[in-house]
Amino acid sequence: MNDQPLLLGVEVGTSAIKAVLYDLQGIERFSARRAITLATPHPGWAEQDADALWQTLLDLLRQAATAANSRGRIVALALATQAGSVAPVDAVGAPLAPLITWLDTRAQPIVDGWIRDRNAARIRKISGWHPHPGLPIATIAWMTRNTQHLLRNAHHLLDVHGYLLRRLTGEAITDFSGAAEMLLLDRATASWSDELCALAGIRCEQLPTPAPAGTLVAPLLPEIVAATGLPADASIVVGGQDQCCAALGMGVTAPGQLMLAAGTAWVLTALTPDLPIEQVPDHMELNFHITPGLHTVSQLLGGFGAVNEWWMRVLWPDAVDRYAAWEAALAECAPGAHGLRFAPMGGSAQIGGGRGGFIGLRLDHTRSDTVRALCEGIAFEVRWALDTLTAAQMPVQSIFMSGGATLSAQWPRLIADVTGAPVYSPQPANWPARGAAILAGVGAGILDADLTTVSEQWRTSMTETIPMPHAHALYNDVYADYRAVVAMLRER
Repeated sequence: MNDQPLLLGVEVGTSAIKAVLYDLQGIERFSARRAITLATPHPGWAEQDADALWQTLLDLLRQAATAANSRGRIVALALATQAGSVAPVDAVGAPLAPLITWLDTRAQPIVDGWIRDRNAARIRKISGWHPHPGLPIATIAWMTRNTQHLLRNAHHLLDVHGYLLRRLTGEAITDFSGAAEMLLLDRATASWSDELCALAGIRCEQLPTPAPAGTLVAPLLPEIVAATGLPADASIVVGGQDQCCAALGMGVTAPGQLMLAAGTAWVLTALTPDLPIEQVPDHMELNFHITPGLHTVSQLLGGFGAVNEWWMRVLWPDAVDRYAAWEAALAECAPGAHGLRFAPMGGSAQIGGGRGGFIGLRLDHTRSDTVRALCEGIAFEVRWALDTLTAAQMPVQSIFMSGGATLSAQWPRLIADVTGAPVYSPQPANWPARGAAILAGVGAGILDADLTTVSEQWRTSMTETIPMPHAHALYNDVYADYRAVVAMLRER
């Protein structure tokens, strides 16, 4: 019998769940993935079947337990979960309604009202977050106004992390990085805020217990051991929010290191010691991190991956390999795109309102010019966010890039040259699950080191892209022109 200890990291995202087994050196030994569906029963609604999510998790845990039989023994488990989704559950943890996800916008009128009456500023000051219609303070407020019968029967209102741990162990517990994204947590006291809970129309005791990532939870319930085949003595450890776990898994562990998630959505996350909320740029969010003593400042830059996909389809509707055509076009055009500019729509924090498009288009511009201009516009948005961090006295030393854009040879080069910061791009991996496995190993005492040390020990090989001085100098001028164009658009 193989007694090699194995760590199980589980990523519960918005579109899929992944279960990944690692040995104690961080080598991936098994992985399985299952898609999960999003329901949109009404315009603006975005829900997930909470029980289906649970059944999918159980199925993946069974697969991991079976795979471990020939590879070793699972000794610890932790979750990296999507944050910002919430569901009411009964006294035994069973859902009373679907999860209302962070993509949902039904609560927009409530958020608009909070902005008008300045409750939004109060939420920001206490929680570190601006209220968004898909985040729990707003969706719970919507529930209190529209589904009072559900809340009367609800024993808890749980985020995804708290919901799954409740069903696995009987304990309704979540970590601070996920709890903070409910916008009901008082940053100053690291406890639920009576004022914010009252604004949402609930009591603090209806929420999961917040705990530091890496905290040991109760053992698996006997029925879960029977249903999955997981060892009864496996340690269950509090995990964390998926982006925070991804940073840990990638080796982003210190202030000055930034993580740029460049998939369908582009999200910039910087690590920092705790800050007064007044120092955080207005369009960024301040959150607890899973590493002790650190917080995160993050910004959703926009749905830039979707913008790329859109323009690929427009330019090459029948191409067998659009990505190869895109790469060739980007490489073909010189920096600056011959004067063509593109302001990314669909989430640009600098313009707002979903506006954007090409500016300065001439008859002599080519298809390659449009590709270069589009990519440069996205890179300029990244630089703008970095400039904002620098102005807020937060260091910017290096960028760790993950997501689909790292499959391109051109994107890391463009980001490095535009921002002037070195870019590190690892091979694609299950980063959130990897970070959760590190939390499991350290929290259970299996890995005899702190989170930062283990994260560095587990760090995989990366491609380093150093900015080229002449290209960066050129882009300084092009970036200034881009900002002028955006200022013009904002004034319209």
